[in-house]
Amino acid sequence: MNLSAPSPNSLRRLLLIGWDAADWQIIDPLLEAGKMPNLNRLIEGGVMASVATLHPIVSPMLWTSIATGKLADKHGIHGFTERDPHSGSARMATSTSRRTKALWNIFQQSLGWRCNVVAWWAGHPAEPLDGVTVANPFFRCRKENGKWRVPPHSIHPPEAARDLLPLLLGIDEVDPSMVLPFIPRAAEIDQKKDSRLETFAKLLAECCSVQGVATGLMERDDWDFTAVYFDSIDHFAHAFMPFHPPRMEHVSPEDYETYKDVMAGVYQFHDMMLGSLVALAGPDATVVLCSDHGFQSGVLRPIGNPREPAGPVLWHREFGILVMNGPGLQRDERIYGATLLDIAPTLLTLAGLPVGRDMDGKPLLQALVSPVAPEPIPSWDDVPGRDGRHPPGFDPEDADESAEEVLRQFAALGYINDPGTDRARSAADAERENHYNLAAVYLSTGRAAQAVALLEPLVAGYPWETRYIHQLANAYLKAGQFRAAHDLLDRAYPKGTLDAPPPIVVMHLWARAKQRLGDHQGAAEFLLFATERMLLSSALWVENGWLWLDLGALQAAERSFRRAVELDADAAAAFHGLAHLHLRRRENLAAIDAALQAVQRLYHLPRAHLCLGVALAREGRDDEALIAFQRAVQMVPDMVDGHRWLAAMYAVRRPDPLRADVHRHLAERLSRERAQKTAARRALAESRRPIPDLPPAPERERLGNDARPLPVPPGSSGRTFVIVSGLPRSGTSLMMQMLAA
Repeated sequence: MNLSAPSPNSLRRLLLIGWDAADWQIIDPLLEAGKMPNLNRLIEGGVMASVATLHPIVSPMLWTSIATGKLADKHGIHGFTERDPHSGSARMATSTSRRTKALWNIFQQSLGWRCNVVAWWAGHPAEPLDGVTVANPFFRCRKENGKWRVPPHSIHPPEAARDLLPLLLGIDEVDPSMVLPFIPRAAEIDQKKDSRLETFAKLLAECCSVQGVATGLMERDDWDFTAVYFDSIDHFAHAFMPFHPPRMEHVSPEDYETYKDVMAGVYQFHDMMLGSLVALAGPDATVVLCSDHGFQSGVLRPIGNPREPAGPVLWHREFGILVMNGPGLQRDERIYGATLLDIAPTLLTLAGLPVGRDMDGKPLLQALVSPVAPEPIPSWDDVPGRDGRHPPGFDPEDADESAEEVLRQFAALGYINDPGTDRARSAADAERENHYNLAAVYLSTGRAAQAVALLEPLVAGYPWETRYIHQLANAYLKAGQFRAAHDLLDRAYPKGTLDAPPPIVVMHLWARAKQRLGDHQGAAEFLLFATERMLLSSALWVENGWLWLDLGALQAAERSFRRAVELDADAAAAFHGLAHLHLRRRENLAAIDAALQAVQRLYHLPRAHLCLGVALAREGRDDEALIAFQRAVQMVPDMVDGHRWLAAMYAVRRPDPLRADVHRHLAERLSRERAQKTAARRALAESRRPIPDLPPAPERERLGNDARPLPVPPGSSGRTFVIVSGLPRSGTSLMMQMLAA
């Protein structure tokens, strides 16, 4: 097979730009005001989409999925950090841990392209591509005695550093003229009391350095593919989104007036950088701009972060952005149903290359003028050739100070635990977080039993980690082990009555367990109590709605789903719930609208496609109904209801006896198999699992998420004492009152 044979969609040059956390909710008003003209030109001459993220929303995992088209269990990057086999400590996720080819490896191998990769997540050590690879540690180069100290393995080829080092911007080079457009009142800030100006300068310097290196490489004009990643929108947002309009209650009017324009300015600055990148790529280039997720900017902004690793992801929204512009692409069109996993397959298709069947995404053919895709191949990983990856076994020891600096920076942002000086502990933290993240991947992709296998040891080994308990209960429920979920919650919250209510998420889990075990009244009691205490969380209202729907309380379900949509207009699961609800009421037109709203936001919702098909069939729109049913069974081949509807449609509405027989036989076989599994499912539902001893909820709260059991010295009571001392009137009484509270 000639993998480099051209197709109608062949590319001349490709530029892939990543803006971490970029969100249409911020961009759209700026576009309407004419403040992002370069992005507007790309949109008007190409296609745009909201792109659904993956779970967990952890950047190294997501950006590796964008580059490979595969979920984390296949590509091998499972978190921010990993165990370092050389030091026994933790290190940032590395390129040597990626187990599959990225786009740049495939392009070099199959097309002979020269590829530049700049600052991509999990890109260190720099891969030996034919172009230039610049890993994140390069952007922390320092001058010592007038000479640059370049972190080892941070750039390939190493000699490229000579031309790129002058393009780095140090924080000491950020002058007031660069800051004032973002923070006009910067001169009024007392920097001894407010360190945010220094934070801003540091982030701006890092952002400009990535832009400088990327443009420096593109100016050489000897490249075919350039991928450049900016983490700056995400980092700026974590620091300054609390000050974005409208003012949050806990933000003082003074701070609000000082920092309210930062985020709009950051987006406009990225638009300016985008203009330079697009100009350097040239008029014949295909430009793809994407983000891995969005960022809360309105009423759903949280106050603070949970005290747990990756707590800042609470700020992340489910949908990022996607813009594609270039030859072979539609013009001024919006496409629907895109996920992060679809980006790599789409770029391969644009380049005239086949998609690997082991990829989890699909080409977005609706974006193409000529929607032609080459026949897939089993896997690009099986195709031999020079692909620019590290040789087998390559994993250099990297005892560089910049690596420690990165860990400290991400600990300060709240993404990881502070590594401290205990190497074994930091490595153990990395491994358990990666297991927790991988369990979330399994849960989000319908593999609950595999999630249970990872989470049970975590709960047994770290019984104070409340989030592990909640996730295991969720996994038990999704695996059909309802009694196990109930027993776990009962052990974790022994006073799990309405007198001492657990968190709302736990009440939802408990309601689900009781409902599945047939205790509908108990489920309703917990659900009523949870509803009275609901927070500004669209996801919680969606869960509330589905629980009420399962209990047959349609009015309560509708209120919950509509509240979820009020809080987040992109809540695909809420529209999915409304579609089910309207179907039950035989409100077909409303069901069609809700189902379309759901699948436009998140395409892979097979039951929503089924709802859409049923509503369309009831309205006599048979051709459209057939398409919806076919999509549903393509996504879930063993969907009995989907095959039954298709059999009925081909038997009566659109007579095709052969197809009707195929789907009828499939439905009958799947029904028999489902009946045979019913007894096993019932046994599984009532099966019990060994539940470890768990500290009571108040003790877990006291321990916190970063607690570790400490050895008790012989003769010690094991109790902890706090001693408060100080001069008279120095605040000791106040401190005692705070501790008591």
